[in-house]
Formats: sequence, structure tokens, C-alpha cells
Amino acid sequence: MTQPNTRSTPQPNAQFNIGIDTGGTYTDAVIIDTAQEQVVAAAKSITTRGDLSLGVVSSLNKVLAATAARVQPAAIGLVSISTTLATNALVEGKGSSVAVVLIGFDDTMLQRSELAQALPSARIIRIAGGHKYNGAEQAELDEAALLTALAAQQDQVDAYAVAGMYSVRNAAHERRVQALIREHTGCPVTASCDLSAALNGPRRALTAAFNARIIALIVALVASVRAVMAERSITAPLMVVKGDGSLASADAIIEKPIETILSGPAASVIGANFLSGLKDFIISDIGGTTTDVAVVKDGWPDVNAKGAMIGEHRTMVSAIDMQTIGLGGDSEIEIDYKGNVLLQPKRVVPVSLIGARWPSVKKALQASLSVGMGLGVATLFILRPEGFDKAAVPRDLSAADLSFLQAIGEEPVRWSDVVNSVSDRYRVTRMTGRGILQVAGFTPSDAAHVLYRQSQWSREVAELVCLMIGRSYGKISWNESLREVEVQAFAQEVFDAMVARSAHVLIERLTGCRFAADDPLVSTITRDCDPLMDMHIKLQPAIPLVAVGGPAPVFYGEVGRRLGTDTVIPEHSHVANAVGAAIGRIKVHASVSISSGESGGYHLHGADEVVFVAAPQEALQRADALARQLATERAEAMGGQALSLTVAVERVDVPDMSDDKGLISATVHAECVSQPGGLG
Repeated sequence: MTQPNTRSTPQPNAQFNIGIDTGGTYTDAVIIDTAQEQVVAAAKSITTRGDLSLGVVSSLNKVLAATAARVQPAAIGLVSISTTLATNALVEGKGSSVAVVLIGFDDTMLQRSELAQALPSARIIRIAGGHKYNGAEQAELDEAALLTALAAQQDQVDAYAVAGMYSVRNAAHERRVQALIREHTGCPVTASCDLSAALNGPRRALTAAFNARIIALIVALVASVRAVMAERSITAPLMVVKGDGSLASADAIIEKPIETILSGPAASVIGANFLSGLKDFIISDIGGTTTDVAVVKDGWPDVNAKGAMIGEHRTMVSAIDMQTIGLGGDSEIEIDYKGNVLLQPKRVVPVSLIGARWPSVKKALQASLSVGMGLGVATLFILRPEGFDKAAVPRDLSAADLSFLQAIGEEPVRWSDVVNSVSDRYRVTRMTGRGILQVAGFTPSDAAHVLYRQSQWSREVAELVCLMIGRSYGKISWNESLREVEVQAFAQEVFDAMVARSAHVLIERLTGCRFAADDPLVSTITRDCDPLMDMHIKLQPAIPLVAVGGPAPVFYGEVGRRLGTDTVIPEHSHVANAVGAAIGRIKVHASVSISSGESGGYHLHGADEVVFVAAPQEALQRADALARQLATERAEAMGGQALSLTVAVERVDVPDMSDDKGLISATVHAECVSQPGGLG
């Protein structure tokens, strides 16, 4: 997709960086003084799931207003975003209608791509063409079949993805198809060879399809931020955090938004490193929706070589090796038949949050409590996401779906007032999964309000809900004289369940082992139990524990105590993701592969054209030079300066052959790390 030239020029006296992060509950923004290496302003706004740009703009305006006297536009050297937009959109089934052009794929390759399962609405176009392992043409490209298919899809597709057999060995057919689609449709087109240099055409095709689906969403987000920057006369470069923790220019991310998978968690690791001053540690980033755990060595997390996951489907996107579980301050709470508190992976909006905003919530709860029947379901509310009126209603909703939505206006409504059948229940589940609706209920954050560990929302509403849930499950009696004590005790049960689950996750990551939830040895530690028979059990981390995220100060002091270690919760930990976005670095990779020719000599693959070289020494030298050139050019294209280049070679040789005479194949990897816009 061709974009206008919007590259900004950093100011020579730039001293401040701005970082922005969109999370499940809040969108954060910070301003960093790069000379003093300190946070000078931080702000939070509710994440507007109906239109994420609204929350981003709100937080950005807050920090700019707070520092208006100190931070002049000319002194801002960088604006950077970490975002969950790509991941959430793909998981929730949002995005553009796409068609995927597969060049030279047979039935087996199509099945292996998992396109039908991952993107059932995607249109598949298969044409002849593609290349062999050595870059030679497998079959002639069938341009006529492509043009016929494009005419049939006219006005039904918003974006295209193209994947050809062995396109990383020879990209000629992908490039030709890409050009024809742009010429005849004007739609954005993703070429799979631009996303990964690795083999595995089916997975590359799926990655390209995911990428095409979310281009329009990223374009809208970037445009919103740029509009605010223009209003404030900020001419600094705009960057986005990728899933491996590095930065890329906004223009580059518009072309490859798929690279922002795990952007938020990656930014939290970089931010935790900056805020704590530690190089080796285990980080737990707890938010409203998830807990992300990673081990950091020498200041940078390991990268998952297998590729990031989107739901159950693995992509070819490089991302940090982070374990993500559905556990956060907004986790849904359930009580099992034994009376045990269970934390579910599904996120619900804390009732204390909506109670603080809408007085009608408190009145509805009080009315339900006075009746005394159905207290459990009476604590559930349904609401539209923030900014829902800015987002278009999906075209595939049925008449019954639309009628149901009309019953839910600006304020939350009680579940029991609108869910009257099994089909209604399924409808809510389906539409919450797509981000069209939200459910509010009792969460660990509500329990923390009851225990005076949190205070930003309505404690009175949290206490009401805790009482109603507790009575519904027999945890709290109807004896009014015991009400306060029993409400506190039930809230403590919820708090302890959150701490125990968090400690369990950390033990598993530190040991590399899986333990059952009721493992007696581990449970003795995580649940803070009495000694097991005559045994004292102790498992202590060998590296420091750093906790970041909004709920970290609420839960992780106790998590650290149970693990026998002090928890490092640095100042500004609640905005660590935004800090990581503000102080990130550009890191780009380039790979050039060498394959043996069928009649001797070697082929170099990495640029768009295949290069033939006769001698092995020359092949290695030219591959090295080309990899360095590509990495440097890509870094400079993103505004990177003060370049640091490293090169590594993987090779396969005939055993017992001297020098390079036995070279069979090789891959030269170049990595370029640089400052964005020459800052720092």
C-alpha cells in the first residue's frame, strides 16, 4: 500500500519522549525526560474499545496539558505507541474483508495454511505459478486467472494478501501479483515475503492474511495520533512497539501491523528494565485482562523462535518469549460446588468501575438486594464499550442481534432485564467475544476495594456486590450483625485466590515445569498453608521479581512474601508499558540464504532478485555484504541512526572438507540496533 510521505524530522534540541499504551482497561501516556532519565508526567484514560483512538487521544492530551509550561513541542523528540489493537482485533474477529491469493499452492498446502479455520470469511484465490526451493520458476504465473478472479471479487474485498510457493527464494511472482492487484483494485496488498524470510509457505500465507485484515485499523489509529500531534505542533517521529520489544516507524507498521502482536507485553519488559534498573529478573505484568510473565537476561527478553500465536494459530511474527494467561484484576470470579473461589480467564468490567460512573448501577443493586432473590445474576450488567457510537455496526449481525443491541443504550442494564432465553445468552457471549458488548461483574479488583487495597472506583458498590455474591453462594449469612466481618472474609478469599494463582504461574515459569493446581507441595507455598505434615516447603526465586501494571501494588507484595522474596514494584510501574514505548530502540533483521545450484555454484536469496555466484567463498562474502546492506537500509528507513550491526552465520557443510569447499547451504543473519531519530 502506497502511503504519503509523512516522515517527521526530530528537533535538534529534543529532550522529551512520549510513550502511549492501550491496555484492556486503561490507555496510558507518559512523558520521559531523556536527559534526566525520569518520568515527568503520566496519565490514564479508560480504553475506548469501540474506538481505541479515543482513549489514546485523551491520555495524550492529558500529559501534554500537564507539562505545557515545561515541555515545548520543539523539545519532543519521539512519540511511540504500544498497542493491543492488532491482537484484540484478530482474536475478536474484527477487521477488513480479505482475499488471499495463493500462487502454486496445492490442496495439501491450502489445508496446512489453516486459513479456513482462522479466517473463515476470507476469500481464497488459487492460481498457477510459484517457484522451487532454489528460486527457479515452478510454473508460469497465470495472470489471466488472477484478473478474472479480481473482477469477480470487485467491491467485496477491502484488502488482499499474496503468498507464493518459495517466494522467499524468489519473490518475482508475489511482486507481480501485488502490482496487478494494486493496479486493478486500489486495495492494500500484503506480500508474504515482506513479513518473513523463513520457509513454510502455508504459515506465511496465514500471517499475510492476518496482516491484511488489520491494516485499516492501524491506519486509523496512526492517523488519530498524528492529528493530535499536528494540533500540538509536534513534528517528532511517530513509532510503534513491535512484538519483540523494538520500535518501528509508524509508516512501516502501517504496512506490517501484524508485527505488533504482543506489543504491549514487550513494552512492559522494556519499561520494567528502565524503571527498576535491573538487567536479570523475572517480570510479571498484570493488567485488567491478563498476566504476562517473562524472564529477562542482560536487559532484553528472549524471542520465541517458533513465532507468536493468534488464538490457536501460530504466525511467523517474531515476538518475545512471554507466557500470557487470562488472569488480571478484571478476571471473572466463579464459585464451584465445593465453595472454592475460581478465577476464570474471561474478562468482565469491574462493577465498582461502572458504579462509580453511573449512579443507576447502585440503585439497581440495592433494589435487587431488597428483593433477596437471584442475587448472583443480579450483580451482572451488560453495557456497550466506550466509543461504541463511533464504530460501525458489523454488517453480518442478524435482525435479532440488532434488536437486542437497541435495548442497551448509554448506561449499563441488568442482565436479567434483557437476557430472557438461551439464545439471548449465546448472543451475549458471541457479541462480547467480538467486542460489541461488555459484561460487568464481580472481580478481584472489586474485592480489593472491599479490603481497602484499591480506592479509585466505588467501594460502596463493590461491597454491595460482594455481599450479594456471598449470600448467593452461602458464603455470607443473613445475620446483619455479622455482615461486615463476613463480607471482608469473602473478599479476602477472592484476594487470596488471586495471589495463589499468580504465585503458581511464577513458580511454573521459573522452574520450567507444570504443576497441577492442587499439587500439595506447590500449594503449600502459593496458598500460604501450614507445613505439610512435618515438612517446611520453600521455593525461592534465584533472580529478582519485578511486578508492573495497575494491580501490581495490590497483589504482588503478598505474592513475593509467599515466594520468600521481595517484590520490586518500581515507581511508575502502573504505566510501565507506556514507559517502555517511550524509551525503546529500533531493531531490524535481514537474512540472506545461500543454496547450492543443481549444476554447481550457489544462489543468493534475500533481495527481490536471485543472484548466482560460482564460488563458495564469494557466495559467503556477497551474502554477508548484502545482509549488512539490507539491515542498514531498513533501519535508516525507520529513522534509525547511531547504528550497531551484528552478523551471524548458520551453515551446512560436507564433513571433513577444508575451507569452504564443502559448503552446501548457509543463512547470513544481520541485526541492526539504532536510536530512533538519532536520539539519546
